Amino acid sequence: MTLSTREMHALLIGYFAAEKQESLLFVAVGVAALVVSAFLLRGGGPYRGMVLPLAAVALIQLGVGGGVWLRTDRQVADLSARLDREPAAYRVAETARMEKVMSGFRLYKAVEIALLAAGIGLALLFPSRDVLYSVGIGLVAQAALMLVLDLFAERRAREYLDALARLAGG
Repeated sequence: MTLSTREMHALLIGYFAAEKQESLLFVAVGVAALVVSAFLLRGGGPYRGMVLPLAAVALIQLGVGGGVWLRTDRQVADLSARLDREPAAYRVAETARMEKVMSGFRLYKAVEIALLAAGIGLALLFPSRDVLYSVGIGLVAQAALMLVLDLFAERRAREYLDALARLAGG
């Protein structure tokens, strides 16, 4: 089914609105992880090892989430204007960009699955070594959450990319 420019506008706005919402979730999770890390550092105890994976991934969450939040409105305005002026050029450029985004998701998933496996391995292999065990638990928590969020984002991106292929006049 071919999409009109008007229909593509609606999909463009919907796609980026969802991306912006998820970026807020990234920021919120990053802040929460940093707060938990601060409590773990102050309190000491056997789970202090979680600080490293929680805080390290939190910094990524804050950077990515904040970056997406800050650039999205301008990006939507630019893309909408291009779609109005030159639907064919919009389709070509946005398809190329989204193919890079999809390639990025393959890498992110591989890294997240590797970190998840490493976390599970540490937790299972070293249950009596507090630092290694808690690093493993921190990795499991952050890698699993990031994997789930990226799976949602990847699905949205796939749907948007598929819509680009159906754009009329593109």
